Amino acid sequence: MRATHKGKNVFSTQSFPFLLLILIISACKSEKPSTRSSSQPPVENSTALSAQDTLEILSLIRKKEGEIAGYRASVPRNFDLIHTELDLAFDWENQVVIGKANLTLKPYFYSQKVLVLDAKDFEMGAVYFRKKGDPVKANYGYNEKKLSIYLPEELSAPDTFQVEINYRAFPEKNSRAGSQAITDTKGLYFIDPLDTLPQKPSMIWTQGETEHNSKWFPTLDQPNERMTQVIRLTVPDTLVTVSNGRLVHQEKLGNGLRKDSWEMTLPHAPYLAAIAIGDFVKVEDAYKNIPLGYYVEKGFEKGAKKVFGNTPEMIGFFEDKLGVAYPWPKYDQIVVRDFVSGAMENTTASIFMENLLMDEREAIDSEWDYIIAHELFHQWFGDLVTTESWANLTLNEAFANYSEYLWNEYKYGKDEAALKLVAEMEGYFAEAEGEAKNLIRYYYQDSEDMFDSHSYNKGGVILHMLRKQVGDEAFFKSLNLYLTKNAFKSVEVHDLRMAFEEVTGQDLNWFFNQWFLDKGHPELLLEVDYSQPEDILISVVQAQDLKSNPLFQFPLEVSWYVEGKRESKTFFVNQTFQQFSLQNKLPVNQVYLDERKNLLARRSQITTPQYYLRQLKESQLGVGRYEALDSLISTGNEELLIEAIPLALKDSFWSVRESALVFLQNDPSWGEKISVEDLILNIAENDPRNSVRSSALDLMNSWDAEKYQGVFKRLVNDPSFYVAGSALAGLVAGSEGSLTPLELERFESENNFRMVIPVAEYYLENQVRGKGSWFFEKASVLRAEGLYYFLGYFGEYFSRIPEEGASRATDLLLSMMQTQTQSYLRVGAFQALMGFVDSPEIVAKIREIARKEADETARNYFNYYLEILSEEN
Repeated sequence: MRATHKGKNVFSTQSFPFLLLILIISACKSEKPSTRSSSQPPVENSTALSAQDTLEILSLIRKKEGEIAGYRASVPRNFDLIHTELDLAFDWENQVVIGKANLTLKPYFYSQKVLVLDAKDFEMGAVYFRKKGDPVKANYGYNEKKLSIYLPEELSAPDTFQVEINYRAFPEKNSRAGSQAITDTKGLYFIDPLDTLPQKPSMIWTQGETEHNSKWFPTLDQPNERMTQVIRLTVPDTLVTVSNGRLVHQEKLGNGLRKDSWEMTLPHAPYLAAIAIGDFVKVEDAYKNIPLGYYVEKGFEKGAKKVFGNTPEMIGFFEDKLGVAYPWPKYDQIVVRDFVSGAMENTTASIFMENLLMDEREAIDSEWDYIIAHELFHQWFGDLVTTESWANLTLNEAFANYSEYLWNEYKYGKDEAALKLVAEMEGYFAEAEGEAKNLIRYYYQDSEDMFDSHSYNKGGVILHMLRKQVGDEAFFKSLNLYLTKNAFKSVEVHDLRMAFEEVTGQDLNWFFNQWFLDKGHPELLLEVDYSQPEDILISVVQAQDLKSNPLFQFPLEVSWYVEGKRESKTFFVNQTFQQFSLQNKLPVNQVYLDERKNLLARRSQITTPQYYLRQLKESQLGVGRYEALDSLISTGNEELLIEAIPLALKDSFWSVRESALVFLQNDPSWGEKISVEDLILNIAENDPRNSVRSSALDLMNSWDAEKYQGVFKRLVNDPSFYVAGSALAGLVAGSEGSLTPLELERFESENNFRMVIPVAEYYLENQVRGKGSWFFEKASVLRAEGLYYFLGYFGEYFSRIPEEGASRATDLLLSMMQTQTQSYLRVGAFQALMGFVDSPEIVAKIREIARKEADETARNYFNYYLEILSEEN
């Protein structure tokens, strides 16, 4: 029998470290039997540990115990949440949700006496229990995070019951910063609830991932739960509601109110429940018999048709690739103000940030297919099949991330897709330099920590490598099996592996162990020996630290060109040092290692500038030529660049052309070194991609804005804001008198930031009085990144010309620094306020706001510059 004292084990290592040391010493004794006579004197310290050894062992023990304590397991399923019914009204003035929740549950396996629900920052009313017959009032305990309902009897797995909970939810209470992907944790957001902000409509919308929906309704807020639902919303009858599933009923209540009922008959995870309420217009579309809705503010309907116009084709494409029909009854996409993420894949109702709010002209240059594809693919990966724990988050996000590659490959070509993959790799590498992490990781401080470039970028690239490993047919057949076998279930990484192994008949533990369950990536030292041109020798060294990283296994493609024909061989690397004989037979003097950029690896290889020039000339892959130009630019070899830049400007891949233009713009002296003016003019007028035309105009502006005023005046009327904005910037940069204030005033009514910024630049640089009201107007209508870029001009205009309204301007900037939902906009307001730091009163206000900043990155930014300010004063 174990003795205990005050509920603790007497033999606690914390209470009795001497016992621990005895055990350690005993364990560390030699296992060799003693041959010494008992009469012999003991050899002093023969089995004793040094103090250093003891400390190291204690440290190791604490580490191991910490790992056990810190392990983030899937949340145990004590209950099965079957169905949720919510009846919600809203106190807009006080930003409160008034709710009644009816939950249907049953014990999952073991008998239960207490139901514990997630319910954060509620004010609880009456709670009722019903199993059979009439409901009875239930006793409960509540600590502002968990609601513990004491069941009147012990219930077993077959016992289905209901609880009714009356409550008021306060989403503003105890909100905090979130993650890289999701910047806040309120769960439900009132946007301009009293309609006091000009140009900003009143809205309510939700964002439940990871465990934030329990800020507005009581639930089992965990990803391995499933429920059907009905949500009834009482709202002003002038507003439109959107939620999961179908709108099944609308009831006029009188007094200007209406109740909408949304029903979701297929089960999904609680974090995927969502509502959006606002003065939306619905643009209707369809894919086969699936209704599609694009919800935007009035005036943006035509833009929405263009921005979201590829949705039906995307659904069809994904269905064809996966062999699994779109699994839900409808799909809505809603654009809201001040969203705390890029977008969120709520089942049947994805919500998007306001950057996708575009008028018809802005939508000409829409580049939002990637995020639309990402959220749509989640309807299969994440919504139909859901990660069982946040430790396995990449099972949601890697697939959504890779969908962007798949869509680009199908719609825009392999070069576009490969460039996207390279960008994903670079995002991951940048994060991994700070800290390499296991992709599937069961140790983290907060679930929000999982939303990083490992879960997204690295996960997507790994799926691409898995596709290359098994082949396209096996890859998509395996995804089909994974989806159909696990539909409406939660999964962990081994479910994915087993689906691939069942389809391919291969053991893929090695692949999943090194890429999903471990950290890091190969660090390759590569060498090519051309001494025997008929049999090139390739040497590969894996140089990553093997104490903290795997020794990786991976295929390495080697390619070369013979009379314009691409040849290749693939070798399998699985040792620290390997050499491969190409056996190419025909003489070759230049080969490329992983030319397609399919491998997640850092590479180091000694090459020459001439190597990159040849690669630019002969590679048949857009990403290969892009890499060649980028690498050649980094060498700074002027002689070769003079030959390379004209080639790049004529390249068939837009990104190569754009890179060349940006390089020339960064060093205006190149305008005198190469004769490409006619080429640049032709690109500005005729390039099929508007961003490339814009870059050409920016280059002409940097070379000689006065010389090209005629081109700028013609193209400032181009339908594309990319092109027109760059042309207007060129006009503004002309010499004094080339553009008069009267001529510029015709652009004052434009609300696209690409047009607003050049106008602001002109008024600022020319100290134009009387434009204070224009600056305030634009500050009220610009959104997102456009507003961020504008704020610097806004602040500087009023700091230079204070009589135009400096006091009002600082009040607005101080308010923005406090209230803007996006942290980068709060930073933008702070930056603009730096023009007013001569005022001690304003500095004091800035410091007070900075002290309350919830976002750590923004707060550190504020404090850094405020510290510099203190030192200067």
